[in-house]
Amino acid sequence: MKFCDFFRQRLFLRFYIIMKQMFIKVCGMRNPENIRSVEALNIDCLGFIFYSRSQRYVPDKSEFIEAIGNCKKNKAGVFVNEPLESILDKARIFQLQFIQLHGNETIVLCNELRRHGYFVIKTFPIASATDFLQTAIFRNCCDYFLFDTKCTCHGGSGKRFDWSLLENYQGETPFLLSGGLTPGCVEDLERLKHPQFAGIDLNSGFEISPAMKDVGLLKEFFEKLKVNKTHPFLHSFTEN
Repeated sequence: MKFCDFFRQRLFLRFYIIMKQMFIKVCGMRNPENIRSVEALNIDCLGFIFYSRSQRYVPDKSEFIEAIGNCKKNKAGVFVNEPLESILDKARIFQLQFIQLHGNETIVLCNELRRHGYFVIKTFPIASATDFLQTAIFRNCCDYFLFDTKCTCHGGSGKRFDWSLLENYQGETPFLLSGGLTPGCVEDLERLKHPQFAGIDLNSGFEISPAMKDVGLLKEFFEKLKVNKTHPFLHSFTEN
């Protein structure tokens, strides 16, 4: 990635956060036609899971490489305890902009990914107030945190944690919410006033089956959420 592109993207992300626009990511995509349909919606980023134990795992097959490569929205790759070279290889093949880490990754890995020009989202499983303490050492090496419901497996449980716990997060890194988000969450999301609340990560609550999103349900949800994305400078980092 050219330095000017890297600088532009960093500046863009900071502007996005300052303008308090809600960042909307739809994760667990795989089907090429479904990718094209969801890409056309009022979203910022599509997520693709590269963890082989996931039901939504994306293998290195030409049909998926082509569909994801042709996607013009921002693309995030989800990884669990993968070595740097493996992540960089997938990021190159699938033309990713964001790397989302769901395992026991280190700050060294996060810094290396950013040095290579990628935005880093680090996931933290939440069940109690003390779980936010683990975010402290990552405050200078991630672009977003993602708070998900704590469970025994990687990739989320599809259940929602107690959002009142968010008041215990006092960091400055903006965060995305995940875990149990469904069409019925609109009012609760609009009531969230945490200064670092930056967006949402949607997955199983909007699916027909694993990796197949209900486009009509997503449309209806976005209409109710009344997200303002009309600012002329807010476009995909992948656009020229």
